[in-house]
Amino acid sequence: MKWRLALLGFGNVGQGLARLLLDKRDELNRKYAFEFAVAGIYDINMGGVCAADSEVDLEKLLEIIESGGNIVDYPGGTNDLNALGLIEMCGPDILVEMTYTDFETGQPAVSHCRQALESGIHVVTSNKGPAALAKKELWKLASEHEVQFRFEGTVMSGTPAINLATGCLAGTTIHGFKGILNGTTNFILTKMEGGMTYEAALEEAQQLGYAEADPTGDVEGWDALGKGVILAGTLMDAEFNINEVPRQGISHL
Repeated sequence: MKWRLALLGFGNVGQGLARLLLDKRDELNRKYAFEFAVAGIYDINMGGVCAADSEVDLEKLLEIIESGGNIVDYPGGTNDLNALGLIEMCGPDILVEMTYTDFETGQPAVSHCRQALESGIHVVTSNKGPAALAKKELWKLASEHEVQFRFEGTVMSGTPAINLATGCLAGTTIHGFKGILNGTTNFILTKMEGGMTYEAALEEAQQLGYAEADPTGDVEGWDALGKGVILAGTLMDAEFNINEVPRQGISHL
């Protein structure tokens, strides 16, 4: 079976995934019998493309973007498309949700995930909003429609923190966890410890691609807060609202 993927969000994470899919195509097929075709891609800043009867040429699209273009410059690319329309029109088997995280509402990502699951589409997300704010609802929808809702990449990227606990350590009781959950602020604080100012350290983090142009999610503690809530809810079955958790950023240092 060839799995049809729809990608929502095509910034650093989405483009990184696209390159991995291209680089690992043969290995994924050989090791896991996983074959794929990208049915569509949408990014709020770059436009979208739907290839319902064919597939998106990832190599060609990445070349266009690397030369300064956008998704709208790809054949069939358009601005007359939105995320929910892409899910409906492209008919994917798997939705990969990588849009902007809103920790107050979880939107629009929660709606993306909800529509996909209700349509019998598997969802994989690196977006912390749905996993932190609507995990139980989305898990229930996935179960009802016999699909999967996966969010390993929301915490520690590719390091299997969630699967380790729910799979390999199944049957154990986890009482707590601690660690560095936000690499960007850790980088900035380490540079400041060496004598650099906050502003200079942040600028370097942005130049290296560790921090976004708008670093609020990292430096005001939202990213670490979301990860903590996801881990507590998933590993320890903790029930609390995200607004109940104390949060303090580093921008005042």
